[in-house]
Amino acid sequence: MIPPLSENQHGKPTRRTFIKAGALSICVLPAHAATADPAGEPTVMPPLDYGLSFICHTAPFNSVRFWVESRTRILDERAGTWTDFYQCGACKSENTFAERDLFMVDNYDFLPIFGGDDVLVFRRPACISEKYRTVKKAADMWGAPSLKLKEASRHEELGTWGAIACATADAIPLVSHTEISAAETQLRAIIECPVKTMNIQPEKEQYQVDTGPIAFPDLTRRDVPPIDTLSLAFVAFNAPDFADFVIERPTLVTGDNGATHQVYHYSNPISMSAKNRLFAVHRG
Repeated sequence: MIPPLSENQHGKPTRRTFIKAGALSICVLPAHAATADPAGEPTVMPPLDYGLSFICHTAPFNSVRFWVESRTRILDERAGTWTDFYQCGACKSENTFAERDLFMVDNYDFLPIFGGDDVLVFRRPACISEKYRTVKKAADMWGAPSLKLKEASRHEELGTWGAIACATADAIPLVSHTEISAAETQLRAIIECPVKTMNIQPEKEQYQVDTGPIAFPDLTRRDVPPIDTLSLAFVAFNAPDFADFVIERPTLVTGDNGATHQVYHYSNPISMSAKNRLFAVHRG
């Protein structure tokens, strides 16, 4: 189990500094990111157990709990810092605790991403909206967030097609890591998510991950806070050295009458160099 952010994972001081007890982690790396302690190495990221990881709140009007659906770690090699962002499961706009009519008539998807002291909220109606994305202090939404994160009790990296195929057929939960980088900005990211769809082709010994949503960072940007670079995306890969992404964005569509308008949709796929890893997650 991952301890609260104000505690050290080994019960002793390390070079990692937590900015605020109870807030989401922004950690300071030692020089050259080199340490014998795995907890201090930002690229050593044991996979979460995504069936058992949540973010809880304590606001008296709504002590809401969100399921953690993916994690994106952004590493700033120039500044020597890294930040974790937790993308949570979507829900629909609702009249919370009403006597009836629990869903709003003018409905939209609602999805939060927590990182640092902030929360990025996506509100996605059918048409383009100025409220599509907003960033606020997390504590101002539902009170200070409490991370209830659990690492996998046991995990193993799947380094061969046979291991991937066997774990898939045996219905073992899988978690993927996709690492991307931008040399010009000295930013890197590790995108971690549970593999929801795994394709297997036995004759050709091929596999293909297709899963999302995930929090996709635009690593070309240093001019805005990291949370402002995040978009919702799906990721696919079938090799260790590249990944494709399709990102949610305003997309032009044409109706039957020929009229065009914009909606939010996953569109314009991109392909990037990446380092992909797959893990089998075991419980007990």
